[in-house]
Amino acid sequence: MGSSLSGAKLAEPTDARQVRSRKSLHGALLALLEEKAFDQLTIREISGRAGTGYATFFRHYETKEALLGDVASEEIAGLLAMSVPILREANSYESTLALCRYVGEHRKLWSALLAGGAAGIVRNEFIRQARALPSELQRPVGWLPHDLGVVHGTGSLIDALAWWLTVGDAYSSEEFAGIAHRLIIAPLVGDSKVRS
Repeated sequence: MGSSLSGAKLAEPTDARQVRSRKSLHGALLALLEEKAFDQLTIREISGRAGTGYATFFRHYETKEALLGDVASEEIAGLLAMSVPILREANSYESTLALCRYVGEHRKLWSALLAGGAAGIVRNEFIRQARALPSELQRPVGWLPHDLGVVHGTGSLIDALAWWLTVGDAYSSEEFAGIAHRLIIAPLVGDSKVRS
């Protein structure tokens, strides 16, 4: 069982039946992640929930980690794309707020990915993809080694988002964005306009 999603994204199927099967497998995995930890899931269980045959699973994916990678890779890339303005702008609060609003609006999906049984695998993939961002997009403070800033910032933000998703409605997107910005983002990018 691997601990990375890299290389897991497969070519998109063109046959309508294959597209339906893949979508069913995606939906089944997300539904099951809300019920139990990723490491407790079996391929037979995922296939059963999807309404596909066990052999059908293997026509699409070699492992359940590959399925998770297919489900998560686009969302991870999208969330990281939202993070790029945080690293570019003099006032990173607005970008942090936009990212938190997006996660809040898609709470069910992100709860499954960040606070469920697959959280460790997804966290590692976030860090891997963040490390692949061009270094000129990032504005780490002068004393901080670039790679350490990426690993710390990404890992801390993912951990904080996972915490926020587990506490329910205790903090609005706006309140959590203020916390994340003050705790993680502002110190890393040298943003002096810290919101209280």
